[in-house]
Amino acid sequence: MKRKNNHVQNKANLRFLYIAGFLLSISTALPAFIQSNFLNQFIKLESVSLVFIFAHALNFIFILNFPKLIKRFTNFFLSKTILIIYALALLNLSLANSPAHALISFIFLIISNNLLFITLDVLIESFSHNETTGRTRATYFTFNNLGWIIAPFLSSRLIDAYGYSLSFLVAAILVIPVFLIFIKQGKHLKDKVAYKEGRLFSAIKNLFKNKNLRSIFFIATLLQIFYSTAVVYIPIYLHQNLGMDWEVLGVIFSIMLIPFVLIEIPAGIIADKHLGEKEFLYTGLAILTLSLFLFYYIKSDLFLVWAGVLFFSRIGAALIEAMRESYFFKIVDVEDVDYINIFRTATPLGYIIGSVLAILILLFLPLQYLFLLISILMLTGFIFTTTLQDTK
Repeated sequence: MKRKNNHVQNKANLRFLYIAGFLLSISTALPAFIQSNFLNQFIKLESVSLVFIFAHALNFIFILNFPKLIKRFTNFFLSKTILIIYALALLNLSLANSPAHALISFIFLIISNNLLFITLDVLIESFSHNETTGRTRATYFTFNNLGWIIAPFLSSRLIDAYGYSLSFLVAAILVIPVFLIFIKQGKHLKDKVAYKEGRLFSAIKNLFKNKNLRSIFFIATLLQIFYSTAVVYIPIYLHQNLGMDWEVLGVIFSIMLIPFVLIEIPAGIIADKHLGEKEFLYTGLAILTLSLFLFYYIKSDLFLVWAGVLFFSRIGAALIEAMRESYFFKIVDVEDVDYINIFRTATPLGYIIGSVLAILILLFLPLQYLFLLISILMLTGFIFTTTLQDTK
């Protein structure tokens, strides 16, 4: 009876976390596609890339050291603390009127946002079971991606009417119901596991000695390199180079994210029950590689052309994202908080690599050549996928 009650409570906890993830994803996505153009108001485009590199380098360091804080202060306490820091960073960005104010607030935003989603990772994993990992993770990401679909359309309307500031303010307000969820569900969300003790460098060494963990980490990094291009440089290219306005871009960005909602849950279920992850990873990488080449090749500013090719790219990204989560969390448990944090360094690492490549490209070539270079880089993902031991 106790086991049944625990199962029911775990499902209830997951539902609350799905809602929290949904609201936080809207909050994250509202400023996500405008942040490069927002910063470009204060500094040159080349400097925007340097800011992303610096912010994500700090982010990388914080994530690596985050397990120590989780073990000392608990994941639940840090979740609430970082929510407050994240909301304050957004509020300050809405008020920013100087380069220093904007840049410092932006760095706090990047770091707090990434750490916040790591705390959610730990919570989701603590209520998950290995046999349903694919479905649980895919459901969580589907709720998150619903938020990402809604946000660009809303953000473009806010920008057209009120400028960039209101997007940051609305994003900050959305933190309030998430904080209330954490307060209300506190007794169920508090840490109930003993995290494994270990040294950071030992954990890094063990992760890279494990062929499967190493390969899925590199695949995750490739996906984040794509996301850095999609979030930072595609909006700049479409808005500044091709002259597309934010009202049009908001609709396009909402359409392009639909595959994340349609694909991830079915793919997660099929991976759990039938195929495993490798077949979906191969397919996703092929789609992503071709899409990036099309980003480079297409010179049209037609709505349907870019809506179509961006939609196509997200089919590939959705497959890789779902399988990345499913595969990693089938071989890692919530007690392995060091591995979870190391795995999440793929996000800042991907943004650092993407930004460095952008700086190098912009020194000699137009921005669209960045998409060609990353398309070629994506081909390495096939090598990493081949080395994975399939779960089916």
